[in-house]
Amino acid sequence: MKSEKKRCQWCMKDELYMEYHDKEWGTPLHDDQQLFEFLVLESFQAGLSWYTVLKKRDNFWNAFANFDAKKIAKFDQKKVESLMQDAGIIRNRLKIEAAINNAKLFLQIQKEFGSFDKYVWGFVEGKPIVNKRKGMGDIPAKTPLSDAMSKDMGKRGFKFRGSTICYAFMQAVGMVDDHADDCWKKTKKKS
Repeated sequence: MKSEKKRCQWCMKDELYMEYHDKEWGTPLHDDQQLFEFLVLESFQAGLSWYTVLKKRDNFWNAFANFDAKKIAKFDQKKVESLMQDAGIIRNRLKIEAAINNAKLFLQIQKEFGSFDKYVWGFVEGKPIVNKRKGMGDIPAKTPLSDAMSKDMGKRGFKFRGSTICYAFMQAVGMVDDHADDCWKKTKKKS
């Protein structure tokens, strides 16, 4: 029997969740294309569970041109209708149209800041915020930082970018470390 690492309680549902937790969630991410992927996926998660999105992730990759923002920004109404027929993804017209809109704005931010990475990580001054968390009950749905990110993205025209979505994004890409204090992935503070 393999030894079990102590993990955050939320990921104990099954192997898919544990693998996502172990390999991705809360790990600082600086690749623009992967950041865009999480921005899109978090927007599709609104009102649903992350598990629903995670199970459909491969289908999203295929449907959304491997999260290539330049290609998604060119999606037209015919492509929207095609995506609305794709049972492999979450078929929500507003979310699909938001992904296209947000791809265009993502490209504008890359031009303005040099990268999307510089823009989003600027909200945490370039380094992860490590929070003390005993368990799920200690994790807020949003914070003043996610409020600020949401407000700025809203001014820029982003859709499906509320503070709760922004905080989930910040957690997923490692801008904040909300792993339980006893989780093996928790960032250990240097003394």
